[in-house]
Amino acid sequence: MREPGLFDLQMRMDQLHEFGNPLEQLALCVDWDDFRPQLETIRNKERKSPAGRKPYDVVLMFKILILQSLYNLSDGQTEFQIKDRLSFMNFLGLSLADRVPDEKTVWLFREQLTQAELIDPLFAQFQEVLDRAGFVARKGQIIDASIVPAPKQRNSKEENQQIKDGQTPAAWDENPAKKRQKDTEARWAKKRGTSYYGYKNHVSVDVKHKFVRRFAVTDAATHDSQAMDDVLDETNTNGDVYADSAYRSAETSEWLDSHGYRDRIHEKAYRNKPLTNRQKAANKTKSRTRARVEHVFGVQAQMAGQVIVRTIGLARAHVKIGLRNLAYNINRYTVLVGSVSG
Repeated sequence: MREPGLFDLQMRMDQLHEFGNPLEQLALCVDWDDFRPQLETIRNKERKSPAGRKPYDVVLMFKILILQSLYNLSDGQTEFQIKDRLSFMNFLGLSLADRVPDEKTVWLFREQLTQAELIDPLFAQFQEVLDRAGFVARKGQIIDASIVPAPKQRNSKEENQQIKDGQTPAAWDENPAKKRQKDTEARWAKKRGTSYYGYKNHVSVDVKHKFVRRFAVTDAATHDSQAMDDVLDETNTNGDVYADSAYRSAETSEWLDSHGYRDRIHEKAYRNKPLTNRQKAANKTKSRTRARVEHVFGVQAQMAGQVIVRTIGLARAHVKIGLRNLAYNINRYTVLVGSVSG
């Protein structure tokens, strides 16, 4: 094995560029300092003394969380991949001689985001970037939800009943280590005959550009329609609202009409009352638009696989899922900007 040359690293980076390194485009298309004012609030609360080792830059740590979301990495895998992959180091602006945040540091920074409740302001900040770039929400919106699994809890029937009643099993109070590992806010749900345990990612996606414009996170047992009001995007230039038949109800239609929206929700068949040919044709027409939301969940799964929330509690799940939605938007923005400039 020969000794590394002076320009070997640059030559390797040039080769990655020729292959079309997607992270290079991600670094160039996004002004990451736009997020700094929000992120700096963490440091302002955290630093009580200038003594000791200087903390990692907040924008660097935020970019690490975006990488983690794009590739669905654990904290330990994130540390390893940054040290192992030149494309990751280049995206983060790190050299081989620079310190790399360890997995504990990544976890702590995400905890700080959670405690400061910053994920929604950061998400809103990027919506402003999209608007300034001309990607205003247009042509209506699509409402949908996907289940985000969490590690299954091995609880007894009595423990599960106490959790549903809003109580904490007494045995857990006697074992704090066990209690810290128990998620009492995730719930079971059944979809197409399969049971899932975890949370739900409710989103509103604009028809024109397919960006996630608003999102809400609930436990998996929450019915899709219950979060509709939370995710409807009033900034969309078109009042059409598309959704599958799970959202169909007379109350929903009346609410949409009273708030200036146009109901484009799929018609639902009922027992002894099948859909008419006209309703089937209307659903088929709506599906051409509503199917665009599947691109959002499909791209997320294609890039990183199915996300699993390995955190405890709704607040942490909200941050993990919010970062996933934000990372999708940032990547989608890079693709659209790159196609225009190319």
